[in-house]
Amino acid sequence: MSQDDLVVSKIKEAFPEAVESTGDFRGELTVVVGQEFVHDICQLLRDDEDLQYNFIIDIVGDDMLPEYPRFAVSYHLRSMDNVHDFRLRTTVEDPDEGPKTVGDVWKIATWLEMEVYDLMGISFEGNNSQRRLFLPEDWVGHPLRKDYPLGYEEVQFSFNYDAIQGKKPYAGKKQIGDE
Repeated sequence: MSQDDLVVSKIKEAFPEAVESTGDFRGELTVVVGQEFVHDICQLLRDDEDLQYNFIIDIVGDDMLPEYPRFAVSYHLRSMDNVHDFRLRTTVEDPDEGPKTVGDVWKIATWLEMEVYDLMGISFEGNNSQRRLFLPEDWVGHPLRKDYPLGYEEVQFSFNYDAIQGKKPYAGKKQIGDE
């Protein structure tokens, strides 16, 4: 039995109603489970002697606007002993009522969940350290969401040179090389 098959069978055996779907993309298994099962499945994955997913690589949030549920959280896990990577994924209907924290399963997960909260706005139940990690505390919004307004500076080309030059802070001042 392959490691992928073993992971899926162990999860289905322990939580028969948890698995919503499975998929393989470029050799990496993804198992989609119900949000209420994430914490218990992560504990199983870490503690099971055959699986030993003792390292969490990352936790990421996805904004799938306009789909519903709009958000998803993916847990990228590695079994160092079995040299195997695996992705556990769950959908999130309400970002204020996200999955239960896995910070008690892997300590670093607390920080990874803060990153998802800061940039995507997905809360993790029981994570008492949830706060802004990269952005100032008074920042409004979550910049990795698809509906976050983009701010940009127009790129200067030969066809719009004069218009862009007119917007520069030094506009109206004589520059070296100007005639």
